[in-house]
Amino acid sequence: MEPNEQKQGRLDIEAIRQELAGQGGKRYWRSLEQVADTQEFQLWLEDEFPHRKTLLEIDRRSMLKVMGASIALAGLSGCRGAFLDQEKAVPYVKQPEELVPGKPMFYATSIPLCGYGVGVLVEQHEGRPTKIEGNPDHPESQGSTNSIMQASILSMYDPDRSQNVSSAGEISTWEEYEKVLKEALAKQKSKQGAGIRILTDTVASPLLAASLDAFLEAYPAATWHSWDPIGRDNARGGSQAAFGKVVNTTYNLAQAKVIVSLDSDFLVSGPGHLRYSRDFADGRRLEVTGGSMNRLYQFESFPTVTGTNADHRWAIKASDVASVTAAIAAALGVASDAGAAPVDAATISKIVKDLQANPGTSAVIPGEGQPASVHHLCHAINEKLGNNGKTVLHGPRVDFGPANHLQSITQLTEAIKSSKVDILLILGANPVYNAPADLDFGNAIASAKLKVHHGLYFDETSAKCDWHLPLTHFLEEWGDVRGYDGTLSLIQPLIAPLFESKSHVELVQRALGNAEAPFNTLKSSYATRLPGKKWDIALNLGVIADSKPAEVAISVSGTAPSIPMLRVSGPEVILREDSHVFDGRYANNGWLQELPKPLSKITWDNAIHISPRMAQEKGIESEDEVELEFNGQKVKGGAWVLPGHPEDSITVLLGYGRTAGGTIANRAGFNAYPMRTSSALSWGHGGNLKKTNHIFPLSSVQVHHEMEGRDIVRTGTLAEWNADPALTPETKHHFEKVSMYPDKVFDYDGPQWGMTVDLNTCIGCNACVTACQAENNIPVVGKEQVKRGRELHWIRLDRYYVGGLDQPTETVHQPVMCVHCEKAPCEPVCPVGATMHSHEGLNQMVYNRCVGTRYCSNNCPYKVRRFNYLNYVDNQDQFMESSMDTPMIPVPLASDKKVIIPGKVTHEKTHGRNLLKMVQNPDVTMRGRGIMEKCTYCVQRINDTRIEAKKQGREIKDGEVVTACEQACPTKAIVFGNVADKESRVSKLREDKRSYLLLEELNTRPRTSYLGRVRNPNPEITA
Repeated sequence: MEPNEQKQGRLDIEAIRQELAGQGGKRYWRSLEQVADTQEFQLWLEDEFPHRKTLLEIDRRSMLKVMGASIALAGLSGCRGAFLDQEKAVPYVKQPEELVPGKPMFYATSIPLCGYGVGVLVEQHEGRPTKIEGNPDHPESQGSTNSIMQASILSMYDPDRSQNVSSAGEISTWEEYEKVLKEALAKQKSKQGAGIRILTDTVASPLLAASLDAFLEAYPAATWHSWDPIGRDNARGGSQAAFGKVVNTTYNLAQAKVIVSLDSDFLVSGPGHLRYSRDFADGRRLEVTGGSMNRLYQFESFPTVTGTNADHRWAIKASDVASVTAAIAAALGVASDAGAAPVDAATISKIVKDLQANPGTSAVIPGEGQPASVHHLCHAINEKLGNNGKTVLHGPRVDFGPANHLQSITQLTEAIKSSKVDILLILGANPVYNAPADLDFGNAIASAKLKVHHGLYFDETSAKCDWHLPLTHFLEEWGDVRGYDGTLSLIQPLIAPLFESKSHVELVQRALGNAEAPFNTLKSSYATRLPGKKWDIALNLGVIADSKPAEVAISVSGTAPSIPMLRVSGPEVILREDSHVFDGRYANNGWLQELPKPLSKITWDNAIHISPRMAQEKGIESEDEVELEFNGQKVKGGAWVLPGHPEDSITVLLGYGRTAGGTIANRAGFNAYPMRTSSALSWGHGGNLKKTNHIFPLSSVQVHHEMEGRDIVRTGTLAEWNADPALTPETKHHFEKVSMYPDKVFDYDGPQWGMTVDLNTCIGCNACVTACQAENNIPVVGKEQVKRGRELHWIRLDRYYVGGLDQPTETVHQPVMCVHCEKAPCEPVCPVGATMHSHEGLNQMVYNRCVGTRYCSNNCPYKVRRFNYLNYVDNQDQFMESSMDTPMIPVPLASDKKVIIPGKVTHEKTHGRNLLKMVQNPDVTMRGRGIMEKCTYCVQRINDTRIEAKKQGREIKDGEVVTACEQACPTKAIVFGNVADKESRVSKLREDKRSYLLLEELNTRPRTSYLGRVRNPNPEITA
């Protein structure tokens, strides 16, 4: 669909609102289109494979062309040796001693996320890293991961990564760069480095911090600046105001019975979120807690994953969160009453009553985007409730460098504009793209005499610098990093650097004249702490034992801040980081781009999100092109109507619209950073939204694989669960188990595999989707193909709303993959027996037999089979061609004026397709065009475990086989095992009264079961 095309048939939002308001009992709905039941929606449902009907419109001449081309191309497969390239594999001459072909090895290391370390285990095949899992010994990951961690392996093999040192657009060498730097540093000796500025993003590496400190000792007048666009300035500023010094605040949610979140998405974002989500889920695991549950109150300015898991949720403006915080503080007597809040006083008093009834077992969590005054007030509230030292913990600061990044980048920009900067070293940061717009950093940087950028990509900042230096990926370097709670972990390489890259530590050390090997630098820095075998133990575990700093016993000093009411009328614009590409640093990762957003289900784009009421008032529908004006800037993008969005607010996600982010990043979304200023980093007033006359196509999967209103979700409150543990739905189907199959269909032998998904602990974070993609070599298909309904994810994460259009009372996430029916409807219709049953109860796909009739998908009531239309694995031609990057380089002329001329070739993305193939799991078959594929319960992992058990002469133990989705899940909502073993955990969960089967009335006997979701609302709060 072109941007200027008009949509056919517009939605009547008021009719949808009335339809939902008139419903009796519960109704689960996924989209506005489903409720409206439009003709377009019905056509989508009726066409099993969307857009196939266009084949009927092909004329005879075109059909003959297609058939002739197909026959010709098919014949090429036999001519490879004649005229097509024949690639040869060259084996190593001497096999490494520790290497066993076909057997993966695992190494512990750490991934820096937002600067903070998270422990991981990396799977390596013959020296090639292929998969990332969580490190069970790390206090945050505890063996789990998130989508960004899973997808980071793809970033290492990214053909767009910076491959060479470049100067003024020309490929150069490290030796040439160091020669130029040495001459520039020599001139700074007499000035003690007064003209030197170093800019980093968040640094939590003691080794890098020590290297920077050594540099500053050698050049005492030099300055270290920091800038992270999604940083923790507010958290640091709030603790400074509350305690008189910066401390690191973490939460022990395992002990929290009542949680109040004030615009915080703590379950899926920010340091420590993996640990927080596990602890939160443990408090809702009914089979363990004995029927008790924690309770979460959520006030938020944008629908989040945390909000969907709340027992009570209020959608309010971002500026109103401070008012709610002040109202809670006033009710507790720790602050003066600031006046009326957007939530009525009676509701606030009931929340406060619940908090007071749980002293020391509650927690009030402020959002990172809320001002320092809100964080200060939350510290006072938690202290009043007796939470300090129990559910709210304080320790020494974890990161290094300036505490206020906004102030630091502002000072740096002023110094550059004042011509005080002779040498500017930028380590990892990308301020030209993401610095506050009012600083105009992109133009200011030209005044620095020598500008050096060290990064993973030749990005927007690199294009403005004199030198660009390639950075190692974390899987290619030695280093260390602190976790969210200060725990130290080591970073070790899994592979030698693929390109001519160096780490930040190497760069700084070499600037000091130290050419020592990175491993020696790291080991010598821990010589005292980890002598002898202690070093080997720490390297093996990936975590340094007993390295977590002691907690700080501290009290709030002075009086709590007075927060004035900011009830400003007019639309409020909210600027947030994206849940997948974050601040833009992961924008070139195809796995993350194609991963549907948790609520909007949009892929490959950011959008301008608005509430249904605002859409109705302005006559806007999803995918209408709109123009947003804010802070003197205008952007155009696709609108998206999002149920549960606050009224009179407009939300835009950052991290898109890259101009030098890579092949993928440069094609996705629009750039919202120009609207972000120093005074409006998170939100601001005065936004103006108007509709254009064009359409902006967005690829959302929210109506794909529609279950057509069937009963597949079961929910209830804790009181309803106590009355009916089965959570029997209001429209329970009564049916007789009639089947065309005999009762005993197959002779089963050995373990019988099955899975259970607990909807009460599934938070909808998407980690399972990306883990499955990484494990099973699932390719991305691109925006256009997703728009056609051709995404290939084997797991889809359905999102259902309950209640009204504007503020749904409940949002439910449900992972759906192949349920491995014992009486599978797909099997009898396959003409070639490609889908069949194994003796262990798996519904298998024999890819070599599949001829692509797609009958199996037509006959699958769960809509979990995916058809490979275009051989997406090999269709990566954009990476096979050389890339001509043309950065604009300032060149001084005789008149001292500067002009902009195009640069020259900086690097070539040659053999990019082969580089991408290195990420593929060798234990999983690669599928080509015309093949039907689906979830296999990670049969390769089952086989590997079976072989190991057989070698040891024993049976497979319960919990020994772990699927990729189960292993990644932060909340452990997925359990896999042998259902024939009545003592296995999966069998016991299947016998739980909450357990149910999808579409049980069809008598397909799925091997995957679900546990109904239970909420714990405050009975005193009815709204």
